Amino acid sequence: MPAYSYDPQPFVRPPELDGGSTGAPVAIVGAGPIGLAMAVDLALQGVRCVVLDDNNVVSVGSRAICWAKRTLEIFDRLGVADRMLAKGVTWKVGRLFHGADEVYSFDLLPEDGHKFPAFINLQQYYVEQYLLERARDFPDLIDLRFLSRVTGHRATDTGVALEVDTPEGAYTLHADWLLACDGAGSQTRARMGLDFAGQTFAEQFLIADIELAESPFDQGTPERWFWFDPEFHPGKSALLHMQPDNLYRIDLQLDQGADAEQEATEEKVTPRIRAIVGDRPFRLDWLSVYTFRCIKLDRFVHGRVVFVGDSAHVVSPFGARGGNGGIQDVDNLGWKLAAVIRGDADTVLLESYHEERSRGSAENIRNSTRATNFMTPKTPVEAMFRRETLRLAHTHPFARQLINSGRLSLPCALDGLSLQTSGPGVGLAMVDAPLGDGWLLPLVQGRFALVGFGDIALPDIGLPRVGIGGPARGYECHDDPQGYALQRYGTGVAHLVRPDGHVAATFTGVVDARAARTALARAMGKRCERVSA
Repeated sequence: MPAYSYDPQPFVRPPELDGGSTGAPVAIVGAGPIGLAMAVDLALQGVRCVVLDDNNVVSVGSRAICWAKRTLEIFDRLGVADRMLAKGVTWKVGRLFHGADEVYSFDLLPEDGHKFPAFINLQQYYVEQYLLERARDFPDLIDLRFLSRVTGHRATDTGVALEVDTPEGAYTLHADWLLACDGAGSQTRARMGLDFAGQTFAEQFLIADIELAESPFDQGTPERWFWFDPEFHPGKSALLHMQPDNLYRIDLQLDQGADAEQEATEEKVTPRIRAIVGDRPFRLDWLSVYTFRCIKLDRFVHGRVVFVGDSAHVVSPFGARGGNGGIQDVDNLGWKLAAVIRGDADTVLLESYHEERSRGSAENIRNSTRATNFMTPKTPVEAMFRRETLRLAHTHPFARQLINSGRLSLPCALDGLSLQTSGPGVGLAMVDAPLGDGWLLPLVQGRFALVGFGDIALPDIGLPRVGIGGPARGYECHDDPQGYALQRYGTGVAHLVRPDGHVAATFTGVVDARAARTALARAMGKRCERVSA
């Protein structure tokens, strides 16, 4: 029996089949983690949407399993992080082996004072389930339509018309905006004939999820173990992760040209797993063979059609940058699209979504490509570099820092881009810190806010004001009894924080109200002269 029960979602006859309409301004194609997160984000801002998916179950197989700290902070805003944390497997230590020897280990979150861990492992089907159940908290704002396949779309004078096929007939859905969250094989992208060129890797990897009652980790604590040239898989690489429900993810590099259909059979896989786990009894839960590309669209915004997640960019799985990067897309786009729909901003604000997330995806692709080229060298020079790096890492600490099994996901910095006002720390995602009565990030995410640290007064410019670790003033103030916030941000410093938690402007000593208003206008995509804060 599979570890997860794939309960089908009901088909609900849409009003369009009977001459009606929901009138929702946004149509989201794809009910995976990106599409569902997008729907919840918009609902939290009062924006109605229709979510269309040709399937009626969550993703089959564990798929994306590593969710980074920044992603958990975004999911916290969306209302599902607590469930994810309770179910997921928390880890922060990774170990790298060459042959039978451990050559390097790392701690991704060595300091205290964070609400969320560096990473949790949680199967994608659970993430989709939690987001789906969260979406049902907004019945008046999120219209979920399963077994609804989008077969075409076209631009109209007011937005986009989608052709939708269902078990009870076809209909046309009209929306102001179409968000393509339909994954790496995006049919939306294919219909539009958009170029999706990039580097394609010939290497294949086998994923095997196994149920194992006894932990293979020596110390019993879940970690990330990565091998180069292990004794059980000579000349190749291997990866071991723990998931909930006593499931373990094993990735094994395959020979070039291997027959994927033959490799993903119990007959082929069982002896390979046995070589890793020994005599421990196990059950195969899911098998898959994959190749990958590092690739992105030239543009993420095409009129009223916006691409989000894997439909816009694809990376290799090493570094956990795919799903995490897609959730950062959602975090970046949601508040901007809501502002445009409400009439608070011009559509030009959406150009900044392309500008900022194109940088983020390019950064992810760069790191992912470097990791893949180290793991599977393409030239004699790359092979020599890897061989000598691994050899030296046994005895020379400097070489251990050069080993690349996937630089793990971090939030992209947005400094120097059009919405930011120059200053120290501008463009960075806010770092959480414990306060006397909660946590910093939940106070500031989801809205624009002025946040002051230490003794600095915040002028009233029509935004929420939050003081941290300073004297009480005529607005919301919080103590910093453990000192983490002031240690991380300094004192006498204020930040204009965007709804996605990135710093749009920084002020030191005194916050000039005019400069703050100008920075806010810029952060909303309005043209104004750059003001140095």
